[in-house]
Amino acid sequence: MIESKFGHRDSKGNYKPNKRISYPPVFVWPVKPLAAIKWLVSIPGYFFPWNSIYVGIGLVVWFFLSPSFEDYATPDFKLVLFTFSRNSLLVLLYFGIFHYRLYVQRVQNADFKFNPRWPSKNAKQFMFGNQNIDNIILTFGSGVTIWTIFEIGILCFAAKNSFNIINVKQDLFYFIAMIFLIHLWRDLHFYLIHRLLHFKPLYSLAHRIHHKNTNPGPWSGLAMHPIEHLFYFSCALLYLFFPFHPAFIIITLVHAGLSPAPGHVGFERIKLADEKSFDADSYAHYLHHKYFECNYADGILPLDRWFGTLHDGSDESQYRLSERLKKRNRRKIHT
Repeated sequence: MIESKFGHRDSKGNYKPNKRISYPPVFVWPVKPLAAIKWLVSIPGYFFPWNSIYVGIGLVVWFFLSPSFEDYATPDFKLVLFTFSRNSLLVLLYFGIFHYRLYVQRVQNADFKFNPRWPSKNAKQFMFGNQNIDNIILTFGSGVTIWTIFEIGILCFAAKNSFNIINVKQDLFYFIAMIFLIHLWRDLHFYLIHRLLHFKPLYSLAHRIHHKNTNPGPWSGLAMHPIEHLFYFSCALLYLFFPFHPAFIIITLVHAGLSPAPGHVGFERIKLADEKSFDADSYAHYLHHKYFECNYADGILPLDRWFGTLHDGSDESQYRLSERLKKRNRRKIHT
């Protein structure tokens, strides 16, 4: 698999894909119903492959790897320890697969790696000077901990307040529809809290910790300040306002907890056997880590296009970003 088929290296050795970041044919005018339906069921598309992975893991977690819903009404130390350990294992396995193959084994060396440098091992901004150690401590010490708090807290509240739990067989269409919409909700929620976290006081207090990773790797995905984790995992609260099933909470938190790994992997494509590869769908967010003031959303809703913050990887987008930042700086000087 040759890089030059998909992109090129600039004068500094950074890999730039030939593709341009775009949006699916859903929120467009005039409407394209056939193209939208094709995207919904195609590979890659809305549900396959990534969403199906998180939904599948979430369903297995709730129906086979979780205490009963009634047990959440009176959580004890054993339940808390079990839930934290299970969530930690999910993160360790999922994030670890990407890290081990790409950054330990280096099975494809730096092919398709946006930034040719490897994670820092002697940088003052990271704990112990090591980017991976810093990211892993934040991931488990804060990220998985707050994920677990949200899971137990929401389900405890629901169990104690006798929420009317839907029956999967009797409400199968509703159950499937709600699960199907989780990624759409997470995309909107992520954009809203992400823009909020770039508000200067919150950025200085919390979000700057995540942005230390200008050259992100898989473990950078959940490497956040605890305040940011509180905003981030709050996406699960929405489902308390609808006819309820605990699986909605579990799948949403699994989606939020695991999806940052491929999104921060640092490679455009991941090689498989037989000269095949697949798109990690990480380019848009890599550009956000590189330039900070663009690509706040996560790829479905064209919010960055609507609000003028899209960077599609082209020289034209880079020029527009530079001009936008110059105008903002001029306004600051005048005020």
